[in-house]
Amino acid sequence: MFLPKLYLVRKKVASGPLGKPVRMGINVFVKGCCRKITTSSCKQTVMPAWVIDEYGNNNLLRLTKNILLPIIHYPNEVVIKVHACSLNPIDISMRNGYGAVALRMKRDPLHLNPAGSEFPLILGRDVSGVIVETGLDVSYFKPGDEVCAAVPPWKPGTLAEFVVASANEVAQKPKALSHSQAAALPFVALSTWSALVNTGGLRKDNCRGKRVLILGGSGGIGTFAIQLLKAWGAHVTATCTANAFSFLKDLGADHVVDYQAQSVEKQLKEQELFDFVLDNVGGHTEKWALNLLKPWSGATYVTLVTPFMLNVDRLGVADGMFRSGATVGSKILKHLSRGVHYRWALFIPSGPSLDEIMELVDERKIQPIVEQIFPFSEVPQAFLKMEGGHARGKTVISRD
Repeated sequence: MFLPKLYLVRKKVASGPLGKPVRMGINVFVKGCCRKITTSSCKQTVMPAWVIDEYGNNNLLRLTKNILLPIIHYPNEVVIKVHACSLNPIDISMRNGYGAVALRMKRDPLHLNPAGSEFPLILGRDVSGVIVETGLDVSYFKPGDEVCAAVPPWKPGTLAEFVVASANEVAQKPKALSHSQAAALPFVALSTWSALVNTGGLRKDNCRGKRVLILGGSGGIGTFAIQLLKAWGAHVTATCTANAFSFLKDLGADHVVDYQAQSVEKQLKEQELFDFVLDNVGGHTEKWALNLLKPWSGATYVTLVTPFMLNVDRLGVADGMFRSGATVGSKILKHLSRGVHYRWALFIPSGPSLDEIMELVDERKIQPIVEQIFPFSEVPQAFLKMEGGHARGKTVISRD
């Protein structure tokens, strides 16, 4: 009889400076099958959550009190009681159906469930709260710990009373922050970290003196990127509207450009060339932004606005991935011919990266930027506010 082997790489905890525990990582996988391990009670209970039952406009958001309480299925998971969460542009996009095909593949790679099995779908990616239960293999966290996390878009979201996350997606909440403040950070912080660090190769030890341009500086990702880059000693130029100038200057931006006053391309061409461009706008900006980089100097352009999800939604998984690969490959070669690196960046959930980010928060080098806080009962109003655009920081939902 064939018995699949369960491989557990247990989370190790080492002592860091002053005896502080250091996370070393955890992985769980099963060879030969998709075996699940349940450690939660089998008693069924329910919780309130905001859900959608189909993709579409804001009118489809509904509050229900009958969503089953999430339970732990794998030994590296934790259950978090949500005290606050926040909205990101991806929540609006997912509500409208963006990425449905790709995310369905991630949720159900063997196609065992019928189409639409993701409904009722809970949106929301950021969470700050308290751990109420841990899986058997979790030793870095314990019930009662105050934590924050960014839950990947293929998992049930955080617009609920409880959420389950992998322990490798979670970090300790900085003590100086409220839950509403902490909930503003994880998704934008990790998206920015993916673009600047994982994809762009910027780090604390190589960033000093580099000229960095941020296209779209006043939103969640832009405001975090400015603070991170200034903490690492970079010279930062950002684009925004004129009424956000003082806001970005206060965050540390060295130079701010009003993209509404006149041609933003013309204004930026009058500046010294850049070592790095972070594009949080996309669209036509890609046609001219790469010309602002220093050629043959290792200069890099990274965009967070990619057609990957749209290609998969429109063409299917295989053709969509092929089209995306061909597109990014051709652009890499095209721009490499003039000595410029072209890259796409995607959100990557990572508790260890959040640990590093939260250390910068503890050192007061980075602060969360919260534009407005809505009560849990007003989630639809929070979505409408997000859709209005021109954000200066994050829109937060508080359950306290």
